[in-house]
Amino acid sequence: MASAASRSRVSITSPSPRRMDTTAFLQRIGVGEYDGPPRLEALTRLHEAFVDRVPYESIQYQLTPGGPLEPEDVVKRMIAREAGGYCFQMNGSFALLLTELGYRVQMHRGGVQTANRPGGVDASHMVLTVTGLLEDPDRVWLVDVGLGDGLRHPMPLEVGEVRQHPFTLRLRPSDLTNGWRLDHDPRANLIGMDFESASVGLDAFTAQHARLSTDPTSPFVRLASAFRRTPKSVVVLRSIGLSETSADRVDNTLLETPADYFTALADVFHLPLPHYTQSDRAQLWRRVWSQYEDFLARTTPS
Repeated sequence: MASAASRSRVSITSPSPRRMDTTAFLQRIGVGEYDGPPRLEALTRLHEAFVDRVPYESIQYQLTPGGPLEPEDVVKRMIAREAGGYCFQMNGSFALLLTELGYRVQMHRGGVQTANRPGGVDASHMVLTVTGLLEDPDRVWLVDVGLGDGLRHPMPLEVGEVRQHPFTLRLRPSDLTNGWRLDHDPRANLIGMDFESASVGLDAFTAQHARLSTDPTSPFVRLASAFRRTPKSVVVLRSIGLSETSADRVDNTLLETPADYFTALADVFHLPLPHYTQSDRAQLWRRVWSQYEDFLARTTPS
């Protein structure tokens, strides 16, 4: 276990010195025992396991908007498989895990660009960087488990591109801020993401978390979605539409019954929602079906 000094390297502000159950969290992401100094191989294994086992999702905001930001509280729900998370929760909990394991982690303010949202750095996305790896202590690594269909494993924070199946991602200096720009693959959900070089604490994201997790106009409240990064594909659920993008194909399926929908959440996204009652499940199903009908109304020619 990392020392108290190493745990302080991440800029997480918390009202109390609570601790996470590191062993249970490692088991939750399928890693099991972890021992040894911070190395690239281990960081890569942790990153890949996290995005494969913990879904990026907004299911949690459909019935009860709002949710925890504090990483310790987020981790408890992840361990119980009651929720995954979105960027603040995913990267916040991963930062805490890495810090507990002795990694040097910093948080950065970021922002994403999509087809419906212009680029900008407004703290609507949290980004992590890691340094101090045994192989090269001064080299900086971009770490981001909170981009949905983004990174599968860390990228060196250097100009260049990497292939992370099924996508190609590129890093370059940002045109919008003193920092970096990640250009995503044309087939991905995101166009790109910009983030600042300066490090910040968790409190830098409090206002945006409150807005994005509760505002009825927020995309995370308006649409129930889930993402999973497998070794060779990206699986995405939007309302009742399930798609899987591989290197050479995209498979699309409609989950037309509650049984199909909740089976996909449990089996594909590792999200069985054990705390949901039958009434909760019925209410969620009505909501996602309504979202699908709204989609049809917008896209079907009159």
